[in-house]
Amino acid sequence: MNFSNIDWMYVAIAFVVVVISVGLHEYGHAKFADLAGDLTPRMQGRVTLNPLAHLDPLGTVMFLVTIIAGVGIGWGKPVMVRPDKMKNPRWDHFISVLAGPMMNLLLACIFALAFRLLGASKEDIAGMLGHSAGNVLLTFFALGVLINIGMMVFNLIPLGPLDGHWLVGAFLPENLRFRWYRFNRTYGSIILLALILLPRQFDVISKLIAPVIIGLAKFFFGIK
Repeated sequence: MNFSNIDWMYVAIAFVVVVISVGLHEYGHAKFADLAGDLTPRMQGRVTLNPLAHLDPLGTVMFLVTIIAGVGIGWGKPVMVRPDKMKNPRWDHFISVLAGPMMNLLLACIFALAFRLLGASKEDIAGMLGHSAGNVLLTFFALGVLINIGMMVFNLIPLGPLDGHWLVGAFLPENLRFRWYRFNRTYGSIILLALILLPRQFDVISKLIAPVIIGLAKFFFGIK
């Protein structure tokens, strides 16, 4: 990699957006669990808008390194919850899990509104996709849209430890639900990592989620 060709302003803006987005994603989980009666996140200091409380050191470093590489893969600190402490364990847990991706959707809407209010053009969007900072404010808002859409869609993949496997489990009969969770606890991370590391021609995850991310991005940016 030629570091002299990297737009470090672009990397810095992307990293700031990631920190904000990861923080609010995890806050969404913690806040709804707290509202549902589970005080575990509150006791662990997670019901806070301070993004630093939600960052995992290794996951944050991974985000920074992979942003430089033009990808952007990492993770936040998981929010520990106790569904048995919630008013309705099954569905309150479902909503507390869904609250994370929904925070990303809300952020994408806010960033998109700001981006469009600034009167950005298709050329501005092309610049962002080309990893060039250009106008700092436009880049910040555009990356806010793209990163939050990507984070939302990626987290909905039904493999542990991603949010999607908890959401699928909520709809399964009880006997299958616990088998599903046990399978994902044992093999989910391994399968997910293997899929991520597949060569480009066999990149199943990108082939499945890229059209969704692109479609949503076009909608938010107002591109036909």
